[in-house]
Amino acid sequence: MNILRFLKGLQQNNHKEWFDANRKDYEEARRQMQELVSRLIGSLAETDPSIAHLTPKDCLFRINRDVRFSKDKSPYKTNFGASICAAGKKSSTAGYYLHIEPGASFVGGGLYMPEPAQLSKIRQEIDYSLDDFLSILQEASFKKQFGSLQQNDDIRLVRIPKGYDADHPAAEWLKLKSFIVMKKLEDADITASDMISRCTTAFKAMKPLVDFLNRAVDE
Repeated sequence: MNILRFLKGLQQNNHKEWFDANRKDYEEARRQMQELVSRLIGSLAETDPSIAHLTPKDCLFRINRDVRFSKDKSPYKTNFGASICAAGKKSSTAGYYLHIEPGASFVGGGLYMPEPAQLSKIRQEIDYSLDDFLSILQEASFKKQFGSLQQNDDIRLVRIPKGYDADHPAAEWLKLKSFIVMKKLEDADITASDMISRCTTAFKAMKPLVDFLNRAVDE
């Protein structure tokens, strides 16, 4: 597979001149990424029919960076990212995500930094349906794939949000500002023959969480 080789070259030469000189390699790497996403959609759709209509174009993010408000003016991302979400990559609902980057690839998903109104709904759903929420996190397949939800300081409040008691049984989850999971992929995993099944297995374990979050947001 040419994807990682192209991205490694881009990491070392993140400027327009190199990109233009290697555009054919980029187009081949993108084609291979599209094929990978297409196969993944087909495999996952057996478990989650809501994404069966998607095409790679609906999922793949552009490689060009938006540098307008960034100190880093590097014009290109050094990864390929695909958001496999029923409403498409630009939607604000929960879904699945594949990130391909040399030494930093991962499979993940959930809902990252939802808008305040959505976040309030998710917290309310956790409060009202705590047993359902905990059963998702305690499912053996979920724990095997992801361990738990990500709880980094940048996506977590120091104190429980207003309206909830400090000793609330779901306090650690109500403090979250994002509800996401991640599983690291080694470079060798990207080129392995079981790449699709490996990702599909992770996404299947994630689906109950995705369903829970979307149920909360839709209500």
